[in-house]
Amino acid sequence: MLDDPLFLGLDLSTQGLKAVLIDADGAPVHESSVNFDRDLPSYGTTNGAIRGPGAGEVTSPVRMWLDAYDLIMERMRSAGVDFSRILGISGDGQQHGSVYWSTEAERLLASLDSSRPLAEQLSPAAFSIQRAPIWQDSSTTRECRELEAAIGGAQALADLTGSRAYERFTANQIAKIRRTDPDSYRATARISLVSSFMPSLFLGSIAPIEVSDASGMNLMNVLTCEWDDRLLEAAGGPELRAKIGPEPAPGGTFLGKVHPYWVQRWGFNPECGVAPFTGDNPATVVALSTPGDAILSLGTSTTLLLSIPPAETAPKRFTTSHLLSHPTTPDAHIAMLCYKNGALAREQVRDQYADGHWTRFNELVEARPVGNEGYMGFYFPLPEIIPPNVQGNFFFSTSPSPSPSSPSSQSSITALPEASMPRPAHPRAILESQFLSIRSRITAILPPDAPPLQRLVLSGGSSRNPVIQQAAADVFGMRVFVAGAEGAAEGGAQLARYARWRARNGGVGSFEEMRAMDGEGEGEGGERRRCVAEPKWERERMYAGLVETYRACEDLVVQMCERAVA
Repeated sequence: MLDDPLFLGLDLSTQGLKAVLIDADGAPVHESSVNFDRDLPSYGTTNGAIRGPGAGEVTSPVRMWLDAYDLIMERMRSAGVDFSRILGISGDGQQHGSVYWSTEAERLLASLDSSRPLAEQLSPAAFSIQRAPIWQDSSTTRECRELEAAIGGAQALADLTGSRAYERFTANQIAKIRRTDPDSYRATARISLVSSFMPSLFLGSIAPIEVSDASGMNLMNVLTCEWDDRLLEAAGGPELRAKIGPEPAPGGTFLGKVHPYWVQRWGFNPECGVAPFTGDNPATVVALSTPGDAILSLGTSTTLLLSIPPAETAPKRFTTSHLLSHPTTPDAHIAMLCYKNGALAREQVRDQYADGHWTRFNELVEARPVGNEGYMGFYFPLPEIIPPNVQGNFFFSTSPSPSPSSPSSQSSITALPEASMPRPAHPRAILESQFLSIRSRITAILPPDAPPLQRLVLSGGSSRNPVIQQAAADVFGMRVFVAGAEGAAEGGAQLARYARWRARNGGVGSFEEMRAMDGEGEGEGGERRRCVAEPKWERERMYAGLVETYRACEDLVVQMCERAVA
């Protein structure tokens, strides 16, 4: 029995491949990464993707991902990683992206030759389509409307799958390929998500799709965690059930051991198990949160993730949020709010109104009072998801501004031209509008008997900004923590460790029980999760009084955009 095992987590994001190793206690001990643009420039990607040729189309070369696998293994070996100590592998992929395997794929995977790199053996023959549609693709609006119509509308689809139809979701990408490229669709033997493509390389056979990532496809019943025949038929015809593979696989299990290729080429332990890989957002939940936490990712997009424990009453489903199956806990779920205009909008405000510097941005935020003297600003450089399809900048004056003595006072609202919005008000306005949008929706998402949220864990690029940290604490009324930088890749490694822990425990035991044994379920999570901001309750009460005013302004923004389209 190996006394000092390691567990490998791989994160295949839009821009790169990252590897994190953790030890038997769950602590990260190594990190390596590959950046697609910089390290594999021959593929001509920008931020890991290729736009076009059609309007809204965004793809990534599958062969590039294979090359990244070889390159990251080289870097790990050069750093002195002992692959023979790795007893479990899992990870995550960018959600919604899809890979199309040819009829030759299973044979080629099974017969991998350890003297040759992956790409040389698998590309192009193992794939019926050489470039994978990814989450940034927005070319499937027609297919979205058709899928919703087939099920009875957007809300009916959300009730069934956890989400209305989204252009980036896999069902709609499959439907478009079937319509526009029928020859390639017929030549496709199996369809993987990015997350199930990844373990297939380690197993030497095509892996099943994992249950939590399957929630982002518009193909699975989010309550039973099984494929739905009506959705399969609508998206891909009668042949899609065979192409999509077996029912989604739960976490906490091993799919098999690594193929001899990895033992012979890199020195992996032949007993190393391969667990299902999940999506990047569920992996972030696994890495960063414990029950009672909310995670707010402040990256390119802004995303809120809430774990919902098992309950007798099924969680509510909405057309403006997502409900995912949980990657480790049967009958539990993850609620997700996703905003396309996150860091992009904040950076545009910084550049236009704060001289391009975060220091100046922070000074302007702190110089303005909570509530911004009644000014509200909405900033949508890209068509938004929440609220749907709004684009542009919108400004309002609300009067009177709520105060601690009268937090629910009614406000009159006046739309303003941008020139009438005080320039120093913009930095606070964008923070307040982005955070109030999330706060206004949290109560509806959580079950009525859910305990209050205890902590807000920040991740992403803006999570280190102290002014943004304090604004989050004040708006949400929670203590704010910042976690380590490993994120989703560490979550993948924890999933691998959980699969081994559970196997050694007779196939029983929850992920939370494992983490509690590490001390992760107690206190504040030690040095790896530190409190960076405490809510100032006078400010929180003012923000509570601003929620209804925010909602009224948001409704006006939606109406303005609808009139503009009409």
